Amino acid sequence: MADVLFLTQRIPYPPDKGEKIRSFHLMKRLLRHHRVHLGCLLDDPSDLRHLDTLSDMVADLHVAVIDRRRARLRSLSALASGGGLSVAYFRHRALRHWVNDVLTRVQPAAAVVFSSNMAPYVLDRPPGAPRPPRLIADVVDVDSEKFAHYAREAAGPMRWIYRREAAKVAGLERRLGDEADVVTLVSEPEADVYRHICPDARARVLGIPNGVDLATFTPDDPAPSPYGDGGPVAVMVGHMDYPPNIDAAMWFAREILPLARRRVPDLRFAVVGANPAREVRALAESPGVMVTGRVPEVVPYVNHADVCVAPLRIARGIQNKVLEAMAVGRPVVTTTAALTGIAATPDRDVLVADTAGAFAEAVETALAPARAAALGRAARRFVEAHHAWDTVFAPFDVLIDGDGTAEARGAAE
Repeated sequence: MADVLFLTQRIPYPPDKGEKIRSFHLMKRLLRHHRVHLGCLLDDPSDLRHLDTLSDMVADLHVAVIDRRRARLRSLSALASGGGLSVAYFRHRALRHWVNDVLTRVQPAAAVVFSSNMAPYVLDRPPGAPRPPRLIADVVDVDSEKFAHYAREAAGPMRWIYRREAAKVAGLERRLGDEADVVTLVSEPEADVYRHICPDARARVLGIPNGVDLATFTPDDPAPSPYGDGGPVAVMVGHMDYPPNIDAAMWFAREILPLARRRVPDLRFAVVGANPAREVRALAESPGVMVTGRVPEVVPYVNHADVCVAPLRIARGIQNKVLEAMAVGRPVVTTTAALTGIAATPDRDVLVADTAGAFAEAVETALAPARAAALGRAARRFVEAHHAWDTVFAPFDVLIDGDGTAEARGAAE
């Protein structure tokens, strides 16, 4: 059983948000055949209670706790030093020392870095720390494109800051394309964007999608409804301090819901997810809107909704919220952007709409009992066939154990 160094920008347990879901299941895959040395950062104090559980899973664990306020100041200092803001935020001296020690003392057969922000821990190692024989970079999304989009939407100084960060992140992405043995992303469309940035690395860039925990997200969840009495519920799930989710919740509540309530007067909109921003919390004052904040379990909110909505106008990679709603057999209404990377068939597996009027009409369609049942059955069949974790992450086995890029590409396809 070989040793593998695994670096993640946030603690990969519990798997309760997008990046942690993927990193947790990647760690589980690695643990099947390897001794895993896990190094990660923790910037949410509520995660401290999970360290003992995580420590029991791996051969070696180093968790570097970062203070968000200090990390933001360190990030801003990169404006003067010429570095990238994101990399500076996730830089930690103790974690760097631990990584160098593992590379030198353990000499792992492979290093797997989760997100480009963790790559400098391996790429910028000191002369005495050897390069691992295999370097796999699961960057997930092309973050430089995300910051470029923010720059286009921003004004004033923030436009310059986002444009600068897009260039810094793109430089790191190109470096990874040159130095990593394989770069993986969350979908083939996202991988194509990366290949455009790093054309010389085209053959070593793969799209490996996210899966769904089909035993947890099941139509047979026995938990009672959290909604109480009232009209049908459209639910949106996600961390509500993330700008694309904030935009989506605001758009649905302000523009789509009023149109939908003309058709379905007692329709309710539930915004479910941790850390709602101030403007999202304020939506609870609107008729028919509830904002939950953090909930112990998301599954009951999804399972007992009448329709699940993903009204994202800004989206990268694969939306777990869409896959999870499909897995529990609920009808899903999504934008084209939120469906990117998911090869579901519109009008059979999901409904797709990109304007407020069309989205409201699709919500009404999805509430019809026969249509809802048909969409739900098709959605569950789709994720069972295409997004079981065991199936979608199988390519990582050959990528980590040897030069199996072509074989992994075949498995991913």
